Amino acid sequence: MSENRPQAYVLYESMFGNTEQIAMAVAEGLREAGYEVKTGDVAWAPIGDPLESDLLVVGAPTHAFSLSRPATRRSAVDQGAPHVRQGVGLREWLSRLRTEPGTRLPAVAVFDTRVPKAQRLPGATRAAVRLARRDGFSVVADPETFFVADSPGPLVEGEQARARAWGRTLATTALPAPHGTDHRAAS
Repeated sequence: MSENRPQAYVLYESMFGNTEQIAMAVAEGLREAGYEVKTGDVAWAPIGDPLESDLLVVGAPTHAFSLSRPATRRSAVDQGAPHVRQGVGLREWLSRLRTEPGTRLPAVAVFDTRVPKAQRLPGATRAAVRLARRDGFSVVADPETFFVADSPGPLVEGEQARARAWGRTLATTALPAPHGTDHRAAS
């Protein structure tokens, strides 16, 4: 890791590619603001690598008003999502996190994707924030929602630009604490 530039890891779950597009736009906004950024799909993301960053941004599609589960991912595959998407989702990835007290944890920001007609209903961000806080992470920004026209997409016009702007905002509002600082939420 560079000592001069903050490090971010943008980790996403994406069934039809919409959440991935948002994640890439967030990563671009963070890069524009001076962060070194890695991106990854939760299906293949190791546990340790994202934890070595200063900021961890996680995103997932909303399934049944929450994070996906194996059954909702199978349903998405039945609707045309690639079969490889049935594996690990953000819920499972976050559930595998078990860190020792005193471990330096990155600050966390959360986003989801959903259809506009569900904008006032609970989404994946609620569960992701709860799981992150349970594991001692400090959630440093209000969760953000980005919209897709329908489950398979496409993204609503302007959402990628909004995600890029959110990434730039995260860079200024979620500045990392100095190396060695514990980002665990106060209990």
